[in-house]
Amino acid sequence: MTIKSSVEIITEWDIVAARQLGRDEAKALGFDTVDQARITTAISELARNIYLYARIGVVEIEKFESDTEKKIIVIATDQGPGIEDVRKVMEDGYSTSGGLGAGLPGVNRLMDSMNIQSVIGEGTTIRAEKWLR
Repeated sequence: MTIKSSVEIITEWDIVAARQLGRDEAKALGFDTVDQARITTAISELARNIYLYARIGVVEIEKFESDTEKKIIVIATDQGPGIEDVRKVMEDGYSTSGGLGAGLPGVNRLMDSMNIQSVIGEGTTIRAEKWLR
């Protein structure tokens, strides 16, 4: 069974709302406080990237439960400029905004899987999953 919720990212306050939704959904699914923090940090990075680079987008949170597994799926989608070099943005220290360059590599480390689909001039979709152990 999959339950999906979403937050449209338009303002900085929407980043906070997406984080809170993710924490609530992770807690409801049974994640401990450490994994809740990992999930909310990953959501924060993804939502902030939407706000900084695309201006508008959506963060979807899916709770997936079956007889054999439980996981949370975070999907961040925008219609922004796209990512020119996906490999480059996955390098620690690389930043186009003057930040630390830990965002997407950090999301990759915090979650169990991550996939980036990006088309220049059309936008980006990032899907990240965390499995309940």
